Amino acid sequence: MKDKDEFLKKMENLKVPEIDPREHPKMVKMAIMNAERSAALGVWLIVVPCYFLFCVFMYYFFHIKLNLFESMFNLMSSLDKNPYMRFLSPLLLVILPIVSIIINALAIMHVQYQKFGPEQGKIKEFSITIKIKVWNILLILVSLAIVLTFIAYIITENIVVKN
Repeated sequence: MKDKDEFLKKMENLKVPEIDPREHPKMVKMAIMNAERSAALGVWLIVVPCYFLFCVFMYYFFHIKLNLFESMFNLMSSLDKNPYMRFLSPLLLVILPIVSIIINALAIMHVQYQKFGPEQGKIKEFSITIKIKVWNILLILVSLAIVLTFIAYIITENIVVKN
């Protein structure tokens, strides 16, 4: 009985920690999107631009003339010829990789804004935290490379040499 009484006395003398419910949301850092799902979605968003760039690379740099590559070029040129489908080519090649960048960035970034001090306004802190998720970061880099490749193509295609 002595051990039981000592235990009860110790439990009665324990101090309950004080929790401020206003401080709790400041400490929780939740991602806007799930990192694994956004990586899977990001892969699907860059499949068509990657395939198109692969076809261009194989056709023009290695001079491999396969129907598989030519069919992609014919599809893209047919989209440009139809006035109602002209928006689809830039959507597939530029907008989808940009969406992939946004989705994967939202999955790994956490933004936090806090005010500290006795008057809750003396010190303001803004912090950005990035989780290191290899697949999401890799997809961001690949999508960024795709977007920059097409922007470089658009810029060089529209340069006019004036004499």
